[in-house]
Amino acid sequence: MTSHLVTGIGELVTHDPRFDGPLLDAALVAVDGRIAWVGPAAEAPAADRRTDLSGAAVVPGFVDSHTHLVFAGDRAAEFESRMAGTPYTGGGIATTVAATRAATDDELRTRLRSLADEARAQGTTTIEIKSGYGLDVDTEVRLLRLAREVTDETTFLGAHVVPAGIDRDDYLALVTGEMLTACAPHARWADVFCEPASPVAFDGDEARAVLVAARAVGLGLRVHGNQLGPGPGVQLAVELGAASVDHCTCLTDADVAALADGDTVATLLPGVEFSTRSPYPDARRLLDAGAEVALASDCNPGTCFSTSMPLMIALAVREMGMTIAEAVRAATLGGAHALRRDDLGHLRVGARAHLAVLDAPSHRHLAYRPGVPIARGVSL
Repeated sequence: MTSHLVTGIGELVTHDPRFDGPLLDAALVAVDGRIAWVGPAAEAPAADRRTDLSGAAVVPGFVDSHTHLVFAGDRAAEFESRMAGTPYTGGGIATTVAATRAATDDELRTRLRSLADEARAQGTTTIEIKSGYGLDVDTEVRLLRLAREVTDETTFLGAHVVPAGIDRDDYLALVTGEMLTACAPHARWADVFCEPASPVAFDGDEARAVLVAARAVGLGLRVHGNQLGPGPGVQLAVELGAASVDHCTCLTDADVAALADGDTVATLLPGVEFSTRSPYPDARRLLDAGAEVALASDCNPGTCFSTSMPLMIALAVREMGMTIAEAVRAATLGGAHALRRDDLGHLRVGARAHLAVLDAPSHRHLAYRPGVPIARGVSL
């Protein structure tokens, strides 16, 4: 076994209930990639290796629990149009599907690895990646295989939208049949874009069929829900025990109560609202009700082409009513809960030694210095 002491930590956020907030002048020891000891630097045990951070702050590595990183093409023109007032409906996904189907594996792999490296350079140490830009059996399988090269947290999203020119019932049968059978071995999760307000997404009954079929073959459940308007996504996610329902922009009181009473995480994606000029979710309302909240990037070419979890933290604090501590927790421990992982998102003994090291004295700088690359991901 190899032990590694990290000392000189000016401020350490652990999410460990044994400690009353962040530890100052702290240290930690990792053994074979797991946290073995945390405490004051003056009490740190000896170790085989030693790294002195000279006063830098450390938080758990960010857990980005919602991304769409395997794609080809560019939708900058669509973004420009939205900034001029064109509303988002989901229809632009077809542009990315066409480009992705035409791309080679090497082209997709190069983009994917570049974006994953970009995320890590900003403090993300765990990332979930969805398919959904293939919408045919062969391409969906290809996207999941590529995603598996960089993460174990892969999600089958054949039910992203209904492709143009295909009958809705026929496509639903494909997604819940042949496509699901081919993709399930390469995925941990299944997701569905449940959004009756969009003509290309899935209504409540269609989404239920997708989720029930996915659960029957052993996949965990996730839901895109309540983004463009009120709808059944949240209630369906909670009823079926989905790990997470993502977006949660348009919630009724009943939706908030369901999330507070269940164990489905409300994953908020503030980069989407930033990139679509849409109203932000009300995180304060969810937190005050007792719901579990996560933050994620939703990095994708159409509605948020950013891998920056520090930016999501800053937006959550500025626009969604979260304190800085709440936003950091949501971007770390909240994301881990959204993936049903108890070994990530915190720095308690036994956790994976995934750190975000900040070029700053405090976690507050993640919101205080938006757009500045102060975080980097480190795995011991």
